[in-house]
Amino acid sequence: MNNKKTIFSGIQPSGALTLGSYLGAIKNWVEMSKNYNCYYCIVDMHAITVRHTPAELRRRTLEQLAQYIACGLDPEKNTIFIQSHVSAHAELCWVLSCYAMFGELSRMTQFKDKSAKNVDNINAGLFTYPVLMAADILLYNADLVPVGSDQKQHVELARDIANRFNGVYGDVFTMPEPYIPKVGARIMSLSNPEKKMSKSDEDTGGCVYLMQSPEEIMRNFKRAVTDSETSIRYDAENKPGISNLIQIYSAVSGKTFKEIEEEFAGRGYGDFKAAVGEAVVEMWCPIREEAQRIMKDKAYLEAVYRQGAQRAEYVAGKTLRKVYKKLGFVAR
Repeated sequence: MNNKKTIFSGIQPSGALTLGSYLGAIKNWVEMSKNYNCYYCIVDMHAITVRHTPAELRRRTLEQLAQYIACGLDPEKNTIFIQSHVSAHAELCWVLSCYAMFGELSRMTQFKDKSAKNVDNINAGLFTYPVLMAADILLYNADLVPVGSDQKQHVELARDIANRFNGVYGDVFTMPEPYIPKVGARIMSLSNPEKKMSKSDEDTGGCVYLMQSPEEIMRNFKRAVTDSETSIRYDAENKPGISNLIQIYSAVSGKTFKEIEEEFAGRGYGDFKAAVGEAVVEMWCPIREEAQRIMKDKAYLEAVYRQGAQRAEYVAGKTLRKVYKKLGFVAR
């Protein structure tokens, strides 16, 4: 019998995958697949809370799937699927919205942030998408949800909703826990180290993208914001730029912060930024080339997402049927 714990996580196909996406999430996902039952989703339904170009969404969804596989996620060992291909996500979202409180949703910090960025399109989906996120997690009885620290609030909401539902109908949902890795959990922008590196950032100079050329990657690292000192040491509060570069170099090279500080003692920021850029290029070139190769094999990609959806649908369907029975819905 499989006694492994279950993990669920997903990334929106709203932009190209960044170094932050890889080091903060996907690299850890690859490691987790050895010890957990893993469900990794391309959450395309979340991507439509802001206005988008349909053809671009379709292209990015397939690119992201290819990039997942190129980064080391084996479709045979993980359930990799597209969210909109499993209708149970939308169905459970409606049920859970009846057990989520308006006050809870209005306190979500990401709703406030996204509303400020999309003042002409503050739609109901933008307000209720944390309920869809709760449905994503609870459908698969996830024990752990790998998230950045900025997403922890959403897992807590999923727990609150699950607890409320369980309190009425008995032991239906597993209570998920957020899993936040200590290293590489929050890679910051190269141009503004006070902000998280984000694929939706308008300042592309602050991001490093998976499909960028080595020349573009090196250029962004050489322009990275640092400080007026000259010492290369980790001090997140007073030296956020250099500390971010140290964290990136550590995550890519496997060296500790202390080893990095010793390696670059007495050397300038220019040397260090170039070394970090070169380490990232060396790591990413094979991944980019593999992603490009996979993207050309449309039949393979289709087989992967169809197989993933079938696996996900089997588990999600069982959870949804249990929920519907508890609610008193007549069986289909």
